[in-house]
This record gives sequence, structure tokens and C-alpha cells, in this order.
Amino acid sequence: MENNTPLILVTNDDGISSRGLRLLISLMKKLGEVVVVAPDSPQSGMGHAITVGNTLRLNKSDIFEGIEAYQCSGTPADCVKLAKHWALKDRKPDLVVSGINHGSNTSISVIYSGTMSAALEGAIEDIPSIGFSVCDYSHEAEMGHVHDFVIKIAEQVLKYGLPRGIALNVNFPPKRNEPIKGIKICRQTRAKWQEEFDRRFDPTGRQYFWLTGNFVNMDKGEDNDEYAIANNYASVVPTQFDLTAYHAIPIINKDWDI
Repeated sequence: MENNTPLILVTNDDGISSRGLRLLISLMKKLGEVVVVAPDSPQSGMGHAITVGNTLRLNKSDIFEGIEAYQCSGTPADCVKLAKHWALKDRKPDLVVSGINHGSNTSISVIYSGTMSAALEGAIEDIPSIGFSVCDYSHEAEMGHVHDFVIKIAEQVLKYGLPRGIALNVNFPPKRNEPIKGIKICRQTRAKWQEEFDRRFDPTGRQYFWLTGNFVNMDKGEDNDEYAIANNYASVVPTQFDLTAYHAIPIINKDWDI
């Protein structure tokens, strides 16, 4: 008999013991069969790094009762790769979901995000994929206000799929006094981090640096993810791993002496 239950791979970058991952698992269990492959320690800010020239370990975990789960010594992208080649063997997921991340992955943060690297790795494998984040960096961040939206977005992707090579970058506003107003499909905000490196010294007198800085938003539009979050909407940005600046190709061909 054919099994029509969707197979959902759940991963993250905050590590296998994070609250956001446990919540995402509980929500995805309502939609299909869940298999978890997650890092054994926090991997925030890893971008799309993969482990090369070092050992990778993948061990079964019984941390989630009744759920097939594995902890991986590598990055979020490693987790999806090992899920494909080993944990799931010949079974291709119907959906990859990553998160729920503690902290924003809007705007330029998407390129640094371990959460979104896992989702984009799924898209590379032609699997509909979603990265979920709540714009609250606290380890005790309230996430009860996003349950229905996570399920609704995942249901839509399972029902309609996504264009090939596309992953959704979904961000939710932090818990506020009013409910989230709805969902906005939007673009990535044109903004950046203006970094500073604070020079410090350890007890032995050796210098080290601590990354600080401010988020600088140059975008005045109302169709971007930062605007959506500021106005208490969930933002959904379709993202892709193809970084080609197609509009620049004819300009360079025209101007360069080649």
C-alpha cells in the first residue's frame, strides 16, 4: 500500500537541545512523519559552511520520544547532506524545515544564517524547504504566537510545492501586545551590519577582539522583510542559492575590453 504521509526533515542551527527545534518538531508531527538531524552544539552564524578535512560524526539520539533523531558534529548544511546520504538513505523528504531560530534572519543576515543554509541545502537537492525564525534573541523567547503561522506556511508548501531551487526565509515578529496581523510575501531588505571590533585583553594580557556594531537599514520601501516585521507581520522571502547578478552581465560585456 502506498504511504501518502509526508516525510519531513527537521533541522536547525541552535543545536539539538534548543527550544525552537523542539517546538518545530511538535508542529511538524501534525503534518507528517518527522526525522530530525540537527547539530550537537550551536552553529549560529555559520552561513553555508561545510566540514572539509575533519571528521564528521552522526549519532542516534533519543532526546525526542517517538521521533527518529540524529545529532551531527557538523554544520547545518552538513546535517542536511548527512540526512540525505545516511540518515534517510533512499528516502527523499517532501519538506525540509529549519529552526525555529532564536533571532532575526531578515535582510543581509540571511547570508550568515545557519538556519537558512540548511533550508538552502534542501533547495539545492530540489526539496521544498523553509527556514523559520523569531526576531527575539532570548533563549527564553516566546514562540506561542507563531504556531498557527508555521503550520499554515508548511501546509501551503506541502500542497503547492515551491519553484525549483527556492527556499522560503520566514521571519516572525517578537511577541507583542497584539496578535501577528498576517503574512506578507516580500523581498529582502537592502541593509547591512556596520561592524566594530572591540579590542580587549584576557587575564594573561593577550589581546582579543569582540564583534559589535549596529544594523543599518538603507531601505525606505514598504515591500521588504524589515518593514513587515516592524509592522507586526510575518515576512516570507523566497530565496535562492544562485547568486548570479544577471543584470550586470550585459553591462560588463558592454563596458569591458574583452
